[in-house]
Amino acid sequence: MKYIVNTSNNPHYNIALEAYAFRELVDEDELFILWINEPAIIIGRHQNAIEEINKEYTDAHGIHIARRLSGGGAVYHDLNNLNYTIISNKAGEGSFDFETFSKPVIDTLAKLGVKAEFSGRNDLEIDGKKIAGNAQAYHKGRMMHHGCLLFDVDMTVLGDALKVSKDKIESKGVKSVRARVTNINNELPEKMTVLEFQDALLNQMKEEYPDMTEYVFSDEDLAAIQKSYDEQFNTWEWNFGSSPEYTVSRAVRYPAGKITTYANVENSIIKGLTIYGDFFGVKPAKDIEELLVGTRYEYKDVLEKLQTIDTTQYFSRMTTEEVAKAIVA
Repeated sequence: MKYIVNTSNNPHYNIALEAYAFRELVDEDELFILWINEPAIIIGRHQNAIEEINKEYTDAHGIHIARRLSGGGAVYHDLNNLNYTIISNKAGEGSFDFETFSKPVIDTLAKLGVKAEFSGRNDLEIDGKKIAGNAQAYHKGRMMHHGCLLFDVDMTVLGDALKVSKDKIESKGVKSVRARVTNINNELPEKMTVLEFQDALLNQMKEEYPDMTEYVFSDEDLAAIQKSYDEQFNTWEWNFGSSPEYTVSRAVRYPAGKITTYANVENSIIKGLTIYGDFFGVKPAKDIEELLVGTRYEYKDVLEKLQTIDTTQYFSRMTTEEVAKAIVA
């Protein structure tokens, strides 16, 4: 086994690095990677991003949205989360399971005075409270297992960032399952930093895998990772445009009237829009519906398109910003 300590905190780059190790470093039978992300919501491969996040909140607070290769639900990361990945060519039935590859984490916590247990399909818990989520992906006979350890995450931000709007969203995307969670640092007899915990986990891995050595990326490796980051994992098309088709119904009331919208969205592009309400205007809302077809289902994109016309002709005594906000948060 080889280990990689990734010092980047950019979530899109870190997913690109992980994907490269998974898909390209096939001559390495087993790899272990550690990394820490800036504030971000990491969504599963088959999820609808808009259905999982509070987009208005994440935009306002500069929280990244990143889509990973594996399935499962959305998780919140910040600089006090520790993420780990184990990649293996042992992808056969029964040769690779969550519990086996969660053992180093459980053993590390045991040495620090905390009893953690494997629970359910893919969770680690302390006293019935979740401290980690795990997910897996397969590629050409190869398995990738990764976990997100809640070490000292800001739970307030976690709750707000994953607080989905009251809009009615119908989608075929995989839904997240929320669970009772706790921070590892809250449970430790002696507090420590996330970097100290990272060192403890790496030392435990070295103890359990005494032949493990460090893998150092070549210039060619780094160039390929950067290319993957630029062309896939840091693009809007991957992080939002990969979402399944969905419909959103949204209703907003202003002093000048109520606007109700129904948007049909595919690959996060508006394919159809219907606008109802008790607002006043001298021109038909159908013009607006047709104008916005083909626009990204993002507030800034809708606003930019609406700013090309005089929206007061359609929505009297409402600002263009209010109209855009009525269509998408």
